[in-house]
Amino acid sequence: MLGRLRTRDLPVFPVTAEPVRPEVDPDAEAVAHAFPTTGPLEGPRIGLVTLGCDKNTVDSERMMAALVGHGARVASGVEGAEVVVVNTCGFIDQAKEESVDTILEACGLKAAGEIRAVVAVGCLVQRYKEELAAEIPEVDLFLGLTEMQGLVPELRRRGLLPRSGEPIPNMERPLRILSTDTPHTSHLKISEGCDHTCAFCAIPHMRGLHRSAPLDELVREARELGERGVRELNIISQDTTWYGRDLRRAAVQAAGPGGRPALTPLLPDLLRALLDGTSVPWYRLFYMYPSGITPEMVELLATEARLLPYLDLPIQHGSDGVLKRMRRPERQATIRERIGWLREAVPELVLRTTVIVGFPGETEREFQEMLDLLEELRFDRVGAFPYSLEEGTPAAEMEGHLSEGEKRDRLETLLDVQREISFEKNDEWVGRRLTVLVDRLTPDDPEHAAEGHAWTQAVDVDGITRILPPESGSGVAAVKPGEMMEVEVVDHLEYDLIARPV
Repeated sequence: MLGRLRTRDLPVFPVTAEPVRPEVDPDAEAVAHAFPTTGPLEGPRIGLVTLGCDKNTVDSERMMAALVGHGARVASGVEGAEVVVVNTCGFIDQAKEESVDTILEACGLKAAGEIRAVVAVGCLVQRYKEELAAEIPEVDLFLGLTEMQGLVPELRRRGLLPRSGEPIPNMERPLRILSTDTPHTSHLKISEGCDHTCAFCAIPHMRGLHRSAPLDELVREARELGERGVRELNIISQDTTWYGRDLRRAAVQAAGPGGRPALTPLLPDLLRALLDGTSVPWYRLFYMYPSGITPEMVELLATEARLLPYLDLPIQHGSDGVLKRMRRPERQATIRERIGWLREAVPELVLRTTVIVGFPGETEREFQEMLDLLEELRFDRVGAFPYSLEEGTPAAEMEGHLSEGEKRDRLETLLDVQREISFEKNDEWVGRRLTVLVDRLTPDDPEHAAEGHAWTQAVDVDGITRILPPESGSGVAAVKPGEMMEVEVVDHLEYDLIARPV
């Protein structure tokens, strides 16, 4: 891939196997002053462009906070910037292409004298730093994931940040600067890396083995976000169910043979601490491997109202043969069992999953087994992606790679099946009431007064709720983005709901 950096002729699609966050360009001063400071910021303006998944968004928001804390003005766009930082994605080929294109566009701005410097950080750099540096020498600084804490000192060393003086005292610095166009909805990344060895995935090559963040730090971060207006926190990681297992393993090793290991938190403990220590009204769980769902976790979902009855369970396939070749920890029996537990305890549970079509060696029969499982389990939402060959992964060396045409055909077949299921699932909500988090007002839409997402819909990856004007002619105009309102669903589309304020 990297040998074609300057000669690519492929179209670029912002597609990854995880949700892509929209790029927005909020005013730099507004972003930089979204929290208390000791005075006006007059430092260099730095534009930080985030590509890829929501984990990258969290990383970027932490970098933005660090930059502001050392005298910069920041924004999540390049307009008017003196320095452009590109937080890259290296997950699949299309994401890599998009990252390289974005870097080259920034280099073009530098060549035209519009910006002073270009910095590339993140996943793609972690994996291909030497190749990128050789191919794109115009980039002033490359920092992989393990080096990103060096961004501030490196910019200072190059004269791109003030060398002395900190306009925001440590105790007043935010942990993150919210950068999306729905700042009332954010993400809490509870761990980094992954211990699984899925045959198709290069994440461990880029982000390393699983490392849980300390519980007290996560509660502090969530509390700060809640105090700044975040109404919904999406809990994310590579495998959210794995939280704390590394801490527990380290405690056992430290105790030694016959010793009593220190108590360490697991995911249910973290969730209870977040509920007790914050006032955030909605918590939503993503990337919950079915094999990691425990009876304790099921009971917690069934009893804690602020844990939304919505779960993202990535199964990746529905055939035991393919799951074995993928090196996934689950089989059909485990998937059925865990979903059975969940639906029995939480009858209105909304389930989302992701699957990959066209994995090497996938036969027509195995593909049909996946379709059969999806029709049986009837997930409310399914994100489906064609297999993408990743260098250095076991799957790349497997025999039986399917053609792009075969993968596209199977993907379309699967999406047709799921469209019908999603349509029927939405139909079940007509006539019922839901709580919706308002995302934006739509004054230019003659039919709808606002858009939002119900507790049944995750922002950016599921459908939306289109909110009609109230029959009385008042009500919606007084609602602001970030507020919650009760609506009655009156109609639906394939993925969207149409509702009227109650």
